[in-house]
Amino acid sequence: MKTEFSYLALPNRIRPSREAKVGNLFKETAKKAQRERKKAKNTTASPVYREKGVSLQTKPHTMTRKDFEIMAPVGSRESLAAAIKAGADSIYFGIENLNMRAHSASTFTIDDLKEMAQTCAAHGIKSYLTVNTIIYGEDLPLMRTIIDAAKEAGISAVIASDVAAMMYCRQIGQEVHLSTQLNISNIEALKFYAQFADVVVLARELNMTQVADIHRQIEEQRICGPGGELIRIEMFCHGALCMAISGKCYLSLDNTGRSANRGACMQICRRGYIVKDRETGTELEIDNKYIMSPKDLKTVRFIDRMMEAGVRVFKIEGRARGPEYVATVVGCYQEAIQSVLDGTFTEEKKDGWDERLARVFNRGFWDGYYQGQTLGEWTTNYGSAATEKKVYVGKAIKYFSKLGVGEFQIEAADMSVGDRLLVTGPTTGVLFMDLEEVRYDLKPVETVGKGMRVSFKVPEKIRPNDKLYKLVKSVKEA
Repeated sequence: MKTEFSYLALPNRIRPSREAKVGNLFKETAKKAQRERKKAKNTTASPVYREKGVSLQTKPHTMTRKDFEIMAPVGSRESLAAAIKAGADSIYFGIENLNMRAHSASTFTIDDLKEMAQTCAAHGIKSYLTVNTIIYGEDLPLMRTIIDAAKEAGISAVIASDVAAMMYCRQIGQEVHLSTQLNISNIEALKFYAQFADVVVLARELNMTQVADIHRQIEEQRICGPGGELIRIEMFCHGALCMAISGKCYLSLDNTGRSANRGACMQICRRGYIVKDRETGTELEIDNKYIMSPKDLKTVRFIDRMMEAGVRVFKIEGRARGPEYVATVVGCYQEAIQSVLDGTFTEEKKDGWDERLARVFNRGFWDGYYQGQTLGEWTTNYGSAATEKKVYVGKAIKYFSKLGVGEFQIEAADMSVGDRLLVTGPTTGVLFMDLEEVRYDLKPVETVGKGMRVSFKVPEKIRPNDKLYKLVKSVKEA
């Protein structure tokens, strides 16, 4: 018996138009292609897309900053404060279990949810909780407990990849966003998941032409989420990339018994390897021993193309990275998006963002697959390739508000006038400054060292126990 798929089972908002269900399929396809060619000729989109016949329905120059969202990674209270100060529109974080950074950025607990939601709401930004690992039967009670707590706390949305989490969120009325772990790569998959979520993270393996085509079809077919609005496309714009297809890596589980898909990745791919002939035992000398460790994604130089392609939420990877990383990356992408909208997106500005982004944690940069590249680029570094590294100096003791002066206890490295400094704290977030003058026993000195209690001007209020670092240029290994 032949079974015919019926679109009647789908919600009204994603059923094909009447015209698409009648007539000869091949004739309709030809007509559609002809319509697309006409649209491509009339569009004012960039030549990159016009040449491929992709019609961009909504162009960045007709939009405002409010139409785009920068989502910051938060793995600590310092990073939360840094994200808020840098101008993030939303943050995402996880708690102890059932999130993809459970073992590398597990600062928060279920008891922190209300505080996180209230802090974000007070600053006008959205809060997203990740519940995006594989969920087994025995995890279901915990999953429900976490999602119930998120809803009660006022968390803006849950980021999920397991249908069990999506179904439960829908059952209790909690907004859902879809994780990149789902690897959504086409319009049909997006249609299916539209019943659960208003925001969808597309696969990092897509190129911008494919993304633009999905965005066009969302608008043409009026594909809406549970909230009744058109599905919004979210994509990663900066940070670490997996060497495997998103959510499909088993190296860590195979080598250490700790599953990457359960938030316990041991980053086996980041290690150096020797290529060895199993028959002869001969070891092969290769140009780069980090043969499975990708460089970091960086899109700041072509963020305009992502905006044109229909990306509306720009997600930054890095919950396990420091607050100075969060502050710097959010700041650069905030400026880049505004520059595109203002018409001031220049090569000079791009060079400036490149220089700033290179200072904080990275493994080298590439464009990912977004501009059509089909093979990955591998880092030559173990750990960070940042042009600056932070060296712990001491901690804050007191802030004199009338003078704008901070008092610090030097506990480790020394520092001198002219040094570039960094202060971080749960409330302070991140402060960068140049040391113009430092005093010991109320007298100006050139250098201070371990055991000394010193004071100097700071640009903003600091708090007791804030950490003080000096930033020094990194020396590359030969």
